[in-house]
Amino acid sequence: MNLKQKYQKEIVPTLQKEFGIKNIYAVPSIKHVVVNVGIGRILNNIGGGKNAEDLLKEIKKDLSLITGQWPAETKAKKSIASFKVREGQTVGLKVTLRGQRMYDFIARLVNIALPRIRDFKGIPEKNLDEHNNLNIGIYEASVFPEVTNSVLKHPFGLQITVVINDKHRERVVKLLKMLGFPLK
Repeated sequence: MNLKQKYQKEIVPTLQKEFGIKNIYAVPSIKHVVVNVGIGRILNNIGGGKNAEDLLKEIKKDLSLITGQWPAETKAKKSIASFKVREGQTVGLKVTLRGQRMYDFIARLVNIALPRIRDFKGIPEKNLDEHNNLNIGIYEASVFPEVTNSVLKHPFGLQITVVINDKHRERVVKLLKMLGFPLK
């Protein structure tokens, strides 16, 4: 049984019963997952030119292997001299996952990637923001088994945001724990 089926057949009825939710659409659910990689510092350290383009392609390829979807480039809106950033320069990569890809990514994140992080003791509950979205920072993408050796030469981190459509914090925490997130 995959994670989506588990959500529909086990988690939704449990949450309805526990919190007295009558309407199935009022049960908390995950809207989408956003995976972001900031690459401005990496590209600045390597310098411009062909090396930067090749590295950008490698990071895009690795991110697409991790998420199953080709990333979109995030461009700088303004030039900031102190950050060595010019307007229109690629400063990040972003992937928004919905549907089955989202559930597959969450399953791999919870069951494979998070346990491989050294000294990982769980996700603090303070990682839930005021809108009850879960934010997770991963320092090295090498915890995902899909990445290639280019990550070892130029390691990059991931910022993962799980967007949830519920205003009640206790419901969201229960949903995340039932999905397998190791909240502490």
